[in-house]
Amino acid sequence: MDNGNSHPAPGPCTDDRIKLNVGGKFFETTLSTIQAGGPDSLLAALSNRSTDDPNPVFIDRDPEIFSVILSLLRSNGLPSTARRFSKQELADEALYYGIESQLKSAMSPPPFSGIDASVVTTVQPASDGCPSAIATGDDGSVWIAHGGQLSSYDWNLSHSGTIRTHLEDITSICRVYPDIAAVGSESSAGLYFYDFSGVRNLGSIHWTDPNDPRIFKARVTAIADSPGSVFASFDCPHRENCILLIDKSTLKIVSELSRQPGSSAKNLAVGKLRWVPETSMVVGSSVTCGAFGYSGYIRIWDPRANEMVWEAIEPGSGRSSRFGDSFADVDADVEESTLFKVCSKSGDLAVADLRKLGDDPWVYLQDKNPRMRNTSGDRPVGHSSSVIRCYRNQVFVGREGGLEVWSRVAKAENRVALENGVCEGWYRRNFVDKVEDSERGVIQKIEGGGDRLFVIREEVEGVEVWESSCSSGAVSVL
Repeated sequence: MDNGNSHPAPGPCTDDRIKLNVGGKFFETTLSTIQAGGPDSLLAALSNRSTDDPNPVFIDRDPEIFSVILSLLRSNGLPSTARRFSKQELADEALYYGIESQLKSAMSPPPFSGIDASVVTTVQPASDGCPSAIATGDDGSVWIAHGGQLSSYDWNLSHSGTIRTHLEDITSICRVYPDIAAVGSESSAGLYFYDFSGVRNLGSIHWTDPNDPRIFKARVTAIADSPGSVFASFDCPHRENCILLIDKSTLKIVSELSRQPGSSAKNLAVGKLRWVPETSMVVGSSVTCGAFGYSGYIRIWDPRANEMVWEAIEPGSGRSSRFGDSFADVDADVEESTLFKVCSKSGDLAVADLRKLGDDPWVYLQDKNPRMRNTSGDRPVGHSSSVIRCYRNQVFVGREGGLEVWSRVAKAENRVALENGVCEGWYRRNFVDKVEDSERGVIQKIEGGGDRLFVIREEVEGVEVWESSCSSGAVSVL
């Protein structure tokens, strides 16, 4: 019963709008839109302003870019008008408003698929533009070694800093912490640690032996890391070599792995290192090419026991080792705990299960893609110069200037018999590049980071950035 003193029940709030004056241009939007940036964003803080104040909130920023920011908050995507601004301009404004994560999500490429990949840009340092080594981050960022310098590029591929080292040329680099790089050179002794956040040298590691005066001026040939350790391969001028295990927290040497004289191909210094999380093992390989072709070895060490647990030396013997067709390069798929090699003469790709290694663990993958069968013309099957890199359940092979991908076939293990834990029908081969791409130069290094693939070519300035095809359209918008 209404006795005249009751008040109407409160209804839903209809006055949830807010007016903003950005650089002299007025905007009106909802509180929910500007709160979409998260509780720590500048706009969310402005939404707490008293609604009794009739004056619009003034923000002394560019109104044109703000319209893009507002659209991003409304739809989680970037409008077509974003193409009028550079990526750096958008990133700067997102940083000011505190919505970097939303911009990063909108601008990041989709999940990387080698079959649909294409070159979207080239990252080129300002000086000494021919890169010698790269290290990538999970967010798609990249550190580039060029000459004796290190240049850092963030997730947006914007230049964020350069460090000048005392080295004449850097040939190995590993990202041991988000801001700390371990670098080495095959022409200068020692392993060095540099901090990008403070732009300083944190220290160095040198391989010495008080009982052996020959151990001096040891150069670094490969670097890898685990959550708690850094592994670095050292090589002395008289060819004695080893792998040093270094504690990440103290940057001190813990132990030596695989010390050996380097007088023959089977004892040369390790040229590539990988740490496998599932087994906590270290995979190392060395390849050399002489008058009689390729030769080298693959070895696996248990750093906890400080011992080698498996090795394969080529040329070798046996059915699967294919005597006379030694590998040109090797890489480990750390996600699948598998080991891949590409043969130097035939160009064949072989795989082995790291958990089921024996005297003859190799299974050679069959190429069942009709498009790849007739490759005797412009793209011969076998190349003396081949590079292999495993990334996200895909195997990328660079043959001279051509780039191809071996992708895992869905549920292939349910349709074919396993041999040594793997099967020849697990992967399907496709070209990643076009013919004009392969003409840019011989591929020297391939690295994956985030949803990107980075490619270095011989005597070519800059690093190619490959992304899946639908991100190419996104890049063209920006």
